[in-house]
Amino acid sequence: MAEQPNNGDSQSRLQTGNLGLIVLFVTLGIVATTLPQPQVLGKIPLQHLLKSDLHVTRQQMAGFFLVCGLFWYLKPIAGILTDAFPLFKTRRRHYALISAGLAGLSWIGLAFAPHTYNALLLGAVVVNLFMVMLSTVVGAVLVEIGQSTGSVGRLTAVRQVASNVCGVFVGPVGGLLATGALGIACGVNSIFLFAFIPITYMILKERPSVLNRAQSFTNAKTQFAIMKGTPSFWWALVFISLFYFAPGFSTLLYYRQNDILKIDQLHIGYLGSIGAIGAIIGSGGYVFLVRRFTLKVLIVTAIALAASTTFFYFFYTSYQNAMIIDFCNGLFFGFAEVSLIDMAARATPVGSEGLGYSLILSFRNVALFGADYLGSMLADQKHWSWESMVTLNAVTTGIVLVLIPFIPKIILSTKDRSKGDPVPKAA
Repeated sequence: MAEQPNNGDSQSRLQTGNLGLIVLFVTLGIVATTLPQPQVLGKIPLQHLLKSDLHVTRQQMAGFFLVCGLFWYLKPIAGILTDAFPLFKTRRRHYALISAGLAGLSWIGLAFAPHTYNALLLGAVVVNLFMVMLSTVVGAVLVEIGQSTGSVGRLTAVRQVASNVCGVFVGPVGGLLATGALGIACGVNSIFLFAFIPITYMILKERPSVLNRAQSFTNAKTQFAIMKGTPSFWWALVFISLFYFAPGFSTLLYYRQNDILKIDQLHIGYLGSIGAIGAIIGSGGYVFLVRRFTLKVLIVTAIALAASTTFFYFFYTSYQNAMIIDFCNGLFFGFAEVSLIDMAARATPVGSEGLGYSLILSFRNVALFGADYLGSMLADQKHWSWESMVTLNAVTTGIVLVLIPFIPKIILSTKDRSKGDPVPKAA
């Protein structure tokens, strides 16, 4: 078995005497690292500004959000920092406190940026730099505690439910913010980050690390070696990447809602909320199913449903149809997403939680925004029709099921422990 990284002493340094507080930290951390992203609560205000004031094309808009997520694709760097290089003698606590503060200040800085494509893009990139570090810490805590308590699936579902609850508010709040000045949206986003600082200070307790600089570099090298020697983790990443890299129509959908269906910004926000409600139900249901069915059953079912219901977008021709279709998409896509992230989290080596979880989300983000850019390019340059893009997305989503035989059985045969099940012993 691969050598485990040395984190200063045995296993986790998080003080987890009250598991409920850690779950609370993860839940509030997901809110604080989801809502204040330029691609989330800032998305509709930025989209409206780019489309109405700067008159960008669909491809340019998709490119904006692809590039502004630059540091989300480099998230493994943040992962190795928080795993191997303690900051003021802690691996999680001080990274979270400092990142939350700097991310809030960056949002305030974006409020004063000139309304040009490049200036707005640079401001969004800087915001994401610090958002990524904060998100990495929250994800590392989730995996670390989940693995030690045998509840990875349930905590992953909690993460997805919290994320999708954010989605319920993102739609109408983002649509409302889009009707005002960008500075107001920036101020609202900064409040979430500043509010998370005292929460982190009170809840996230950690015993001091005694690693010196030489030990930190040795620790980092050891973690890379462990990750390299864990094929189940890399197969999980390939699977996730191919699932998300279905040529997307997220930007195409926004333009269709605006130009074809003539939906205003506030009601576009409502559609996002309806999709998020569906995703909450899908993610919440996973909490109960993951203790009854193996991961293989859940993943195959989820992807088959997500792919087949994508064809519903053929009928995206009215606001009434849009409400039903967005709800169904949220329901089945949300269920598929939580099952895939659960699979990758289970395959993450112990001791490399920050690096492993950041790799999972980095691959997801690259594939997701890259697919949206590809879809916009096909529509703008190759003049693919809406129906052609829907078909392409559905087929490429479902085709990843051919990789199921390559995922190690030891991962796919697992499920969460139920109450009364024995705690697994460390290998």
